Amino acid sequence: MTTTTADQSPADGPSPVAEAFARLPRVVDLLAARAEEHDRDATFPYQGIEAVHEAGLLTLTVGRRFGGPGGSLAEIVRVLAQLGRGDASVAVVTAFTLLQHAEQARTGGWPAAGYRRLLTESRRGPALVNTLRAEPGHPAGLPATVARRDGDGWLITGRKTYCTGAEALAWMAVTARTDEPVPRIGTFLVRGDSAGIEVDPTWDQLGLRASASHDVLLDGVRVPTDLALGLGGRENPGAGAAAALTRAWHDLALAAVYLGVARAAQDWLVRFLNQRTPANLTEPLAALPRYRTALGEIEALLIGAEELVGGLAPRVDLAEPDAVARTGPAQLLASRSAISAVQQAVSLTGNPGLSRRHPLERYLRDVLSGRVHFAPDETVLDAAGRAALDRGPVRA
Repeated sequence: MTTTTADQSPADGPSPVAEAFARLPRVVDLLAARAEEHDRDATFPYQGIEAVHEAGLLTLTVGRRFGGPGGSLAEIVRVLAQLGRGDASVAVVTAFTLLQHAEQARTGGWPAAGYRRLLTESRRGPALVNTLRAEPGHPAGLPATVARRDGDGWLITGRKTYCTGAEALAWMAVTARTDEPVPRIGTFLVRGDSAGIEVDPTWDQLGLRASASHDVLLDGVRVPTDLALGLGGRENPGAGAAAALTRAWHDLALAAVYLGVARAAQDWLVRFLNQRTPANLTEPLAALPRYRTALGEIEALLIGAEELVGGLAPRVDLAEPDAVARTGPAQLLASRSAISAVQQAVSLTGNPGLSRRHPLERYLRDVLSGRVHFAPDETVLDAAGRAALDRGPVRA
């Protein structure tokens, strides 16, 4: 992991963030070269994650007080959009680790010793982290995963689903309830190689096939007391604002990934239109106004979505309440734009766009699968509607 300090000056040379950006194009090319293989075989892209790590991109949001670059959300959305062009699965796995480090930089939720261990592992190689929250068929409310007190620690038992990067996670932040008479809900920091953990290879989806978003089974997994977070039972006045900021980072970071996928689809479409000359024409399809207009529609969709995400991100970095409140609708609009752009590209190309010989059909499957990472549209829209009603008419 590359380190820096808050008072680093230009005379010290390029910042770690600038150096990571300089390495980004090569990483994207490497990811794109292997994406089809990993998608076809549903294999985890270890080489791609290693390349992201070696470029300094996997720890870009480690806070400066922890010796990291302190990458901002505005910088992260740019990185993830580019990684999404190369391989959406690698980009999503990277995003969740970046979001964990960013949250630690903001809140310091991890205990000092545990986070130092994560950073040490991050210097040696890729150390992936993710939160394991979802459970199969379990309604909202108390988690089915149970934490039972045992001596100086906790024993965690349960099943988590949709665990992105499951087979390669160094750490798992597992949500569970205690088995006390009055249950408490907390987050338990679990080493990925702990005894009692089993990865059940359930992930066989249409898209993001290389993301290894399998189920994780925990059977009496021991967690020390100091790695159990949020069990204090005391109300934190800043918890609501902190949670909203965490959601805002999640919304924009993941939206950027799928805008990157849509840009990759557009890139392929441009090459196709320039090269494809049907038998009844003397010029390629790019010479026809109908195709240029359709391509312009895709360009307009993506420009609008990118400006929305890119414009909100710096304001979220400043924790502006209005910006934080708008990221839910922003990711919905960005996701819809990305999906629409790729669907239009497929429609324009016909059979070639749906052929496994070309990547466009993979981009379509990946961009559609992005919906699993966001709240349902009706939830986002209901919240936006309620906010508009609470605000009332805007007076000039």
